[in-house]
Amino acid sequence: MKPKILYVLIDRNVGGVTASVDSLLRSSLAEKFDFLLLTPQEALSRSSQSASTFKPDLIIANDACSWKFLFTLLRLRWRGRLLIQEFHYSASFEAINVPSKLRFRLMLKLAYGIAHQVVAISYAQRDWMLAHRLVKPQKLTVIQLCRVLEDFLAVPVKPLGERLVLGFFGRFSNQKGIELLLEAMQGLHDLDVELLIGGYGENEAALRQMAEGDRRIQFVGKLANVPEFLETCDVVVIPSRWEPWGNVLLEAKAAGKPVIVTSVDGLTEQFEDCGLLVGANVEEIKSAIAKVANIHKTSPQTLIDWGDNGRQAVRGAWERHLAEWEALFWLSSKSSK
Repeated sequence: MKPKILYVLIDRNVGGVTASVDSLLRSSLAEKFDFLLLTPQEALSRSSQSASTFKPDLIIANDACSWKFLFTLLRLRWRGRLLIQEFHYSASFEAINVPSKLRFRLMLKLAYGIAHQVVAISYAQRDWMLAHRLVKPQKLTVIQLCRVLEDFLAVPVKPLGERLVLGFFGRFSNQKGIELLLEAMQGLHDLDVELLIGGYGENEAALRQMAEGDRRIQFVGKLANVPEFLETCDVVVIPSRWEPWGNVLLEAKAAGKPVIVTSVDGLTEQFEDCGLLVGANVEEIKSAIAKVANIHKTSPQTLIDWGDNGRQAVRGAWERHLAEWEALFWLSSKSSK
C-alpha cells in the first residue's frame, strides 16, 4: 500500500504556492505515494467521519501560520504526523510588515513547535528562522522551492531587436514592488525601452494610474501562458520587497532571460551571474535599467550570456526537488508507523 500524503491548503490563489504544490501532486511521485489536497476543515471533517480509514502518513500544512491557525494545527497534529512548509515568512517580510516582532516570533515558535517537522523553502529563510530560534535545528529541513520547468526551458532564444523589451509578471501586490519599477521608469522618461506588465491583483487600478500617459508601458492582463509571455521579453525585472523563495526568478532563468532582481531573501541565493542584483529601491532599479539598456546597445552578447547562465543553472532543479521530497516522504512515513 502506498503511503498517504495529505496537503492542507486554504488559499489556492497564491501563485507560487499553488504552482509548486500542483506540480508535485502531478509529478512521478504520484506513482509511489497517494496524494490528497484538502482545506483544513475538509481534512478535519473527513478524519472525524472515517477515523478508521482516513489515516495519512504525513500531513503538510501550506497556509500562513497565525494565532487563529494554531488551534487548527493542533487538531491536525492529532490526526497524524504534521509538517509545516513555510511559504510565507522571511526576514524581509518581517522587517517590512511586522510591528511587534516579539509577538510575531512567539506565534511562529508555537506553530513550529506543534509540528513534527518544518521545511524552509530557501536557505535564507532557514538562516532567519535559526537566528531567532523560531524552530529547533533538528526539526528543520531545507528544500528549495521548485515547479515543473519543461515549458520554460523550451522557450526559444529571442533575437535582440533595436528596442529593449523589459518584462514584469506576477501579482499586483505590495510584496512585488511594481510601483518601484514604475517610479524608476518615470525617472528614465527619455529612455527608449518597452515595459510589458503581466498579471493582476488588488493594486492594479493604482498601478495603471501611475503608468498613465507613458506609451512605453503596456499592461497585458492576467497571463494564461507565462512561457509565451516570457518569449516576448528581453529582460525580466523582479523588484520584490520580500520573497521567501521567488518562483518568478526560477521561471525567468529557465526561460533563458537575463534579470534585474532585488537582493532580498530567497532571490539572492538564486542569483548566479544572470543579470544585475540591486537593492529594493527606486534609485538602484533605475540605475540597473539604464545600465541594461546601455549593455543592449554596446554589448548585446552579455545579455545573451546572462540568459544562458540562468538557464543552465536551473537545469535538473525539478528532478533534484522531487528526489529531496521523495526521501523526506519515505522517512516521514516510516516515522509515522
